[in-house]
Amino acid sequence: MKQMQWRVVVGVLLVLAGLLALLQTFDILRLVWEVAWAGLVAAGGACFLWVFLAHRENWWAVIPGMGLLGIGALIGLSILGLDGLFGGAIFLGALSVAFWLVYLRSRENWWAVIPGGVLLTLAVVAGVDEIAPRAETGGVFFLGLALTFVLVYVLSARGERMKWALIPAGVLGAVGLIITIATSSVLNLLWPAALILAGCFLVYRAVRA
Repeated sequence: MKQMQWRVVVGVLLVLAGLLALLQTFDILRLVWEVAWAGLVAAGGACFLWVFLAHRENWWAVIPGMGLLGIGALIGLSILGLDGLFGGAIFLGALSVAFWLVYLRSRENWWAVIPGGVLLTLAVVAGVDEIAPRAETGGVFFLGLALTFVLVYVLSARGERMKWALIPAGVLGAVGLIITIATSSVLNLLWPAALILAGCFLVYRAVRA
């Protein structure tokens, strides 16, 4: 009886070892491990979001919650072989959503508009880089920051306009427009047009005199 039990134990161990070797051969074991990690990370993010939804005063929980969900999405894309496709944009966008939820939870948290807008701008820039790697995104970045401070002015708490936000909005917007014009084909049209206008002005002055 004992000898039969010993053989059963050894047989089960051999079967398990064979199954593990087979899974390793077909790279299934790594896939199962990565899927488990993605599920655990996403579950952790969902737990933080539950803490936020259950008790709205715990607004801080939404930040790690959305961050973990973003990481889980990145692991999922890696499993599908799409880790290089909009990975940065998805993670930055998830963090941006977290700060916008903090603001929507209470308008007193107007400060959350700034990191929310900055992260959303970075997500857009990362997405544009994925679609058009040769595109100049410096102007988009500064224009996005300018729009963020415009929103700070518009979405002020208690109806009080924060006029100071218009100063960085104007400066950043001007820098964004300059970079956009300087790095686009518009500049190739502006210089000839300026020379033509200057020449016409000189000819007009000479004829009139």
